[in-house]
Amino acid sequence: MANIIRIYEENPNPKAIKQVVEVLKKGGLVIYPTDTVYGLGCDITNTKALEKIARIKGVKLEKANFSFICHDLSNLSDYVKQIDTKTFKILKRALPGPYTFILPGSKTLPAAFKKKKEVGIRVPNNNIALDIVKALGNPIVSTSIRDEDEIIEYTTDPELIHEKWDNLVDLVIDGGYGDNQASTVIDLSQDEPLIVREGKGSLEIF
Repeated sequence: MANIIRIYEENPNPKAIKQVVEVLKKGGLVIYPTDTVYGLGCDITNTKALEKIARIKGVKLEKANFSFICHDLSNLSDYVKQIDTKTFKILKRALPGPYTFILPGSKTLPAAFKKKKEVGIRVPNNNIALDIVKALGNPIVSTSIRDEDEIIEYTTDPELIHEKWDNLVDLVIDGGYGDNQASTVIDLSQDEPLIVREGKGSLEIF
């Protein structure tokens, strides 16, 4: 049975954030708000938790395309190969924001992702998500929670999310209604930026 906890985005309660971090550190799965849709996340360093998410999504962990939710760009070199100035400028301009950037993975990726040639990096413009990652001390690995209903596609109501995911996760954060549009995905692993998916993020900055 999943707990549900209310956290306000304007001013996240540090005690509540600490509670979320404790769940993550114990290998728990958390549903949390971002600047786009609600995400399902776990601690990047916990292989068992990563395997749980992969099972829920029906994919093998080594083949899963999860995003790494980072607090900022300061520890990027732990997960991504050295990037050029042009790429860094794009990241600085777009983040925090509703974008996922595909970048070449570094040799220092956590064990579960060692074979990954590319990784998806995300710095959402949402204080709850950013405070969790900052307090945890490393990224969370995340995937958006899609709905089977093609018309809805993404559930936006945290109460309904809690009902549906009650037996699959340990904690649901009620951060208010979510968006129903996912992030824009841009591949920066090649010479020129490639739009993989148009989502909430505007393409004008590119």
